[in-house]
Amino acid sequence: MSQNTPSLRELEHHNAFVERHIGPNDAEIAQMLGVVGHASLDALTDAIVPARIKSPAPLALPESITEVQALAKIRAIADQNTVLRSFIGQGYYGTHTPNVILRNILENPAWYTAYTPYQAEISQGRMEALINFQTLCADLTGMEIANASLLDEATAAAEAMTLAKRSAKSKSDTFFVHDAVHPQTLELLRTRAEPLGIVLRVGTPAEALEAEAFGLLLQYPDTFGQVADHKALVDAVHARGGLVAVATDLLALTLLAAPGEWGADIVVGNSQRFGVPFGFGGPHAAFMACRDAYKRSMPGRLIGVSIDAQGNPAYRLTLQTREQHIRREKATSNICTAQVLLAVMASMYAVYHGPDGLTRIARRTHRLAAILAAALRSNGVAVGSEFFDTLHVTGIDAAAIHQAARAAGYNLRAIDSSSVSISLDETATREDVVALAAVFGAQADVDALDGSTADAIPAELVRRSDFLTHPVFNTHHSEHELLRYLRSLADKDLAMDRTMIPLGSCTMKLNATAEMIPVTWPEFGNIHPLVPADQAVGYKALIEGLEAMLVECTGYDAVSLQPNSGAQGEYAGLLAIRAYHRSRGDDHRDICLIPDSAHGTNPASAQMCGMKVVVTKTDANGNVDVEDIRRNAEKYSDRLAALMVTYPSTHGVFEEEIVEICEIIHQHGGQVYTDGANMNALVGVAKPGKWGSDVSHLNLHKTFCIPHGGGGPGVGPCAVKSHLAPFLPRVLGGEGDVGMVSAASFGSASILPISWMYITLMGSEGLRKATQVALLNANYIATRLAPHFKTLYTGRNGLVAHECILDVRPLEKTSGIGAEDIAKRLIDFGFHAPTLSFPVAGTLMVEPTESESQHELDRFIDAMIQIREEIAAIEDGRLEREDNPLKNAPHTATAVTASEWTHAYPRELAAFPLASLKQSKYWPPVARVDNVYGDKNVMCACIPVDAYKDDEVDA
Repeated sequence: MSQNTPSLRELEHHNAFVERHIGPNDAEIAQMLGVVGHASLDALTDAIVPARIKSPAPLALPESITEVQALAKIRAIADQNTVLRSFIGQGYYGTHTPNVILRNILENPAWYTAYTPYQAEISQGRMEALINFQTLCADLTGMEIANASLLDEATAAAEAMTLAKRSAKSKSDTFFVHDAVHPQTLELLRTRAEPLGIVLRVGTPAEALEAEAFGLLLQYPDTFGQVADHKALVDAVHARGGLVAVATDLLALTLLAAPGEWGADIVVGNSQRFGVPFGFGGPHAAFMACRDAYKRSMPGRLIGVSIDAQGNPAYRLTLQTREQHIRREKATSNICTAQVLLAVMASMYAVYHGPDGLTRIARRTHRLAAILAAALRSNGVAVGSEFFDTLHVTGIDAAAIHQAARAAGYNLRAIDSSSVSISLDETATREDVVALAAVFGAQADVDALDGSTADAIPAELVRRSDFLTHPVFNTHHSEHELLRYLRSLADKDLAMDRTMIPLGSCTMKLNATAEMIPVTWPEFGNIHPLVPADQAVGYKALIEGLEAMLVECTGYDAVSLQPNSGAQGEYAGLLAIRAYHRSRGDDHRDICLIPDSAHGTNPASAQMCGMKVVVTKTDANGNVDVEDIRRNAEKYSDRLAALMVTYPSTHGVFEEEIVEICEIIHQHGGQVYTDGANMNALVGVAKPGKWGSDVSHLNLHKTFCIPHGGGGPGVGPCAVKSHLAPFLPRVLGGEGDVGMVSAASFGSASILPISWMYITLMGSEGLRKATQVALLNANYIATRLAPHFKTLYTGRNGLVAHECILDVRPLEKTSGIGAEDIAKRLIDFGFHAPTLSFPVAGTLMVEPTESESQHELDRFIDAMIQIREEIAAIEDGRLEREDNPLKNAPHTATAVTASEWTHAYPRELAAFPLASLKQSKYWPPVARVDNVYGDKNVMCACIPVDAYKDDEVDA
């Protein structure tokens, strides 16, 4: 072999995945290193990362492999799962995902790589889909307003409990829970209630009639399928000053009287059966709907309608002052991530089927259930009498029934030794009814029974009100029409498939296609979360494998994958700390120190755990003030529970004293919680579990490549040292001192293959290189923009970590241009804005990640330099202070092609500030959105069609 001929191993390595994931090639990396002033990635890393925390050895993970090899490995894992027909119910039901939605939403990067719609002008498409979701939920529940999704039904019920506590006239501390709610809901309510001092009382509706409580939670239909009339109970609760929350099923509500029609104040549930697979428990979009009176206290995100600068209707996130980032320790919820992608799927399922189609699906499901019930009764089997889709079968040998059912290919719900339940769904067939009847020794002549069997819904609870009357739900019923509607919405948005999204603190990186492929395999998608363990062997292998990978990456000893958002992971970590202290008799430890630069979810999570937040200072360089931490640790030594610290800091620098900070907290009996939001700057370089931290949450939807999906799904595993491991959340029906924090034992299990694939594809060296290039890309941007914009905080050697904060505040004094003006002007260049005004008001925080190429970085840098030139033109009078391209940005195609142009600057400058934009241009669908108008005129449902004909939105 010639000396210059590459070896087979070198050729194979070149085909590995690492070069596909990391944007700059080696030649570009060398050029960028020259700009930054370092000879190699290792030299740059040594200059940035404190020596005391650097890992002495490479990650003990296998080498990178190819996409073909990785897919073969995970296929072998998937094949260990056994896919039976699951009629288990308990909040999870079989559904058909329409193929047009599967291909064009779930498998489409235009939808799954988008970010949270904080920048309204480039998020109009997905916000329209979300307002459809809100309208769907409000219509079916009979409520006045609904939010844009929550994490799962159980956590939504917990949010309803705390909303009732804040809003009820009753001063009781008791929350009464229907004894027939889903078990996972009751489990999670117990977790949430205890730290807040809320007393749970579980009982029958009859007992609730006499109970003194601030709120009541009912399940309708209940977990055993029964449908009951609760009107009198609701009236009694209201008479005592309490509020009524109802957990319900959207499909059932096409046939059942809406909870809002019989007095409910808050309605929650899960939209999973609207086209979203089981996925072993998630992700699925929950919802909350409520009376209009509570809209300003409702948790989660809410899409509203406002107008843009040209007076046209435009969507936006409304009532944003409710967000925990602003309210911090005064927040009533720590919700950050929602389930946008799944809410979009559910909304489009309703758009595709329309009210008639949904009713037809529900009626068919109900008829099959009624026919099966009649067949069982004809064989002497006892079955509940009033239901929608779920049969409660009693007086049987449950073990024998389960054995016979599984032999026939079915899973039923295990209740006790003498009863089971069967929940039919839209996937059920006539053949299923015949086979299920045979399991109980009965025969089912479906057509004969259909003619002789009455419906099982009580006459007084039959729905008589209309729903989904808006044209959007009555137009797109052919595949062609829905396909074009989905395309029209995607075309309005900016996602990662079009452009870099340079958001600091949110790590918008490549979500590789190979990582996404296993998500829609039936062996992962069609597994109910409550199947017998021997049917989920593949999931067990996947989960244990990913946990081990994360342990190695972080230096901790144990991981729980249950938390289904970063905020849930924070909450789980703080619950572990709280339980650990209590196990040692330190019940009094309740002080949580949090630097003033922390993510807003940190103080919100702490107060939800019953902790008292003490805010510590940050120094002039953006570092945590060590002496202030020391003073507070000493001051509260007897009560110190924890310190929450983000590392690298929220200001984008590596704290030099992080080891000392951990030691100070430990000396005073506290635990150190490290927010893992910035883990993308650490993997393969440093491990929090090795420098003194006790617990972290990890954002798999940031560092480990699960896509943001327009604002969710997320996964926020909780990683702990061994002494905290016994206090991780227990699984449903399991042992442990800390209850569940998510409805499903393994959270959003169906998207865990994404992170498993990412780590497997990258390998030990690839993960380290990704981190190093993330550091390089951030410093490249900071260095090249230094002559134009000051980087607010830098660390040692004048370098930043994985993100940089551009300080544009001085420009407002000289030009009148603020950070928001720059953010909106970037839309004219085809860019999503960096993070606006966080963590420092009036600044822009930029995080390029490792997966952006030098070409894309330079394109962003060119845009920022051009914007600075426009600001200079304002400063020296070449552009007017009030009428300029920044103040009027973004510019729509309608505006720049109008017959009349009234601005003092040329149309071409508005539309094509760089010549390259003439070749490829994103046109925002709306002009700048009026936030003040939206908050004064709150409207959170589908826009009436005639509003588009008027000058103003009828709010």
